Amino acid sequence: MTLDQFFQQNNTVAIAFSGGVDSAYLLHAAIQSGAKVTAYFVKSDFQPQFELEDALKLASQLGAEMQVLSLDVLCHDSIASNSADRCYHCKKRIFEAIYSAATNDGYEVLLDGTNASDEASDRPGMRALAELSVRSPLRECGLTKDEIRHFSKDAGLFTWDKPAYACLATRIPTGEKITVDKLKRTEAAEGFLASLGFKDFRVRCHCDVAKIQLRAGDIPLLMENREKIDRELKRYYKEVTLDLEVRK
Repeated sequence: MTLDQFFQQNNTVAIAFSGGVDSAYLLHAAIQSGAKVTAYFVKSDFQPQFELEDALKLASQLGAEMQVLSLDVLCHDSIASNSADRCYHCKKRIFEAIYSAATNDGYEVLLDGTNASDEASDRPGMRALAELSVRSPLRECGLTKDEIRHFSKDAGLFTWDKPAYACLATRIPTGEKITVDKLKRTEAAEGFLASLGFKDFRVRCHCDVAKIQLRAGDIPLLMENREKIDRELKRYYKEVTLDLEVRK
């Protein structure tokens, strides 16, 4: 089945929209097919501001209808306690919120951007998608991440080369309680590194220690800005370290 065929069969849909590569292309494909579609973005403490800005920018460029839903994920202990299945509980709360809003707007089919490259065993949140009957057209149509980037580039979507991004909660070790302060420190630290030109990196929090993970090719940029980075990140952490196991 192709995406066009999918949207011929499902021409009135709601899309869980993050502003990332996959959901961006899914929204584009839905609009191109002529489907009636609304994109729903859930803003919580787990999403940095730039994700919302990217989502709004893309929706505007596509002429898509978009709703922003606010969600207090940390009011749920099953999420804030940061257990091994945190992602499942978080994903379920997010999609319940989207499902409720979409249903009120008259939508019966809810979609997400999971693709054929995503392994279910690596994504606990997929269990929540199955429980709520969320469909994943990119996965159903066998589209891989590389193919989606290629098609996105051809379509002129600025998201085509956007690095994969996991929510801010993933920077905090499993079992360590998640707080707004820890999330804000992470967002500020990563925002500073992004301003220096770094891409596809993480600033992981281990108590009061920041551990920077970079691609090997960005090590020279790190050394060039070493003192500046150390000074800025020590506004939020007692120590700043570099993870020698580079990102691939």
